[in-house]
Amino acid sequence: MLHWGSAVCIPIVLSLLLACALQPAVQTLQGWRIPRALSAAVLLLTLVAGLAGSSWFLSDGASQLVDALPVAAKKVRDQLRSQSRAGSGGTLETVQKAATQIEQAAQENATLATRRGVQRVVVERPPFNVRDYVWPGTLGLVSGLAQLAAVVFLSFFLLASGDLLRRKLLGMVGPGAQRQQSALDMADEINTQVRRYLLVQLWTSALVGVATGLAYWGLGLQQAAVWGVAAAVLNLVPYVGSLVVTGGSALVAFLQFGTPNMALAVGGASLLIHTLVGNLLTPWLTSRTSSLNPVAVFAGIMAWGWLWGVWGLLLGIPLMIAIKAVCSRVAALHPVSELMGN
Repeated sequence: MLHWGSAVCIPIVLSLLLACALQPAVQTLQGWRIPRALSAAVLLLTLVAGLAGSSWFLSDGASQLVDALPVAAKKVRDQLRSQSRAGSGGTLETVQKAATQIEQAAQENATLATRRGVQRVVVERPPFNVRDYVWPGTLGLVSGLAQLAAVVFLSFFLLASGDLLRRKLLGMVGPGAQRQQSALDMADEINTQVRRYLLVQLWTSALVGVATGLAYWGLGLQQAAVWGVAAAVLNLVPYVGSLVVTGGSALVAFLQFGTPNMALAVGGASLLIHTLVGNLLTPWLTSRTSSLNPVAVFAGIMAWGWLWGVWGLLLGIPLMIAIKAVCSRVAALHPVSELMGN
């Protein structure tokens, strides 16, 4: 059901996380006698405007970077082919010759079969139609913008409603001071740990972005600022983001400098930064801000990534934090909480 309803579940979870992150700022503005609804609207509009302005400012560099990736991949492929031809013949060359001979034999058999009176069927590809590519891309863009608008509006309603969810939670729990207090403690624990986790991810991603941009600038890589922003954003996606930045930057470095040594230097710098921050600093800070053990974190990321793809990788840890907080306060689920905890 979570996989089938991902188009609805993902915006709801994103809205809850965004509302949880902006709740302290809304309360601060409300303390300055600014209406809660106006505070929520100003914060969300500022966030959307900042994202749109940053995307517009970096759009030219990002476009050049995306256009350079296929050229870099072709250059790497051509160099590998030239090296294989210049060599004395290895496994890849032997396999290629065998494949060529098999293909020639298949063509000869097809020719003989045709000569013996067997009708030969040729499948023709349909002509290229740009509408077949533009229309699905347009639908995808419209769907993404619609989901973004849904996240913004739902976050606004959550922030403007104040403690409505807390009151609804108490109503669901029912009477009883102990049960209601346990429910409030659970909600407070989820909010606190999720905010701490988001703060850790924000600071570590900013650190990765600045370090990557400076390292690439020092190595002379073009569009170092764009790579820094990409590294900061992709750092939010565990495991996969660092691999994308390392591989892509090494490929572009090979295109720019034309030598494998510079490609290895750029990729090695990215790998070193992500290793130091991702394997040392981030786990240490995360362990101090949450009560999840590394095995539960890795298993949870795998499970949510399988369910929701990239969004599952991004939202997996906050969801695991919420699940553990619920399990720790339900007697029948205490073993699950113990299994997920440190």
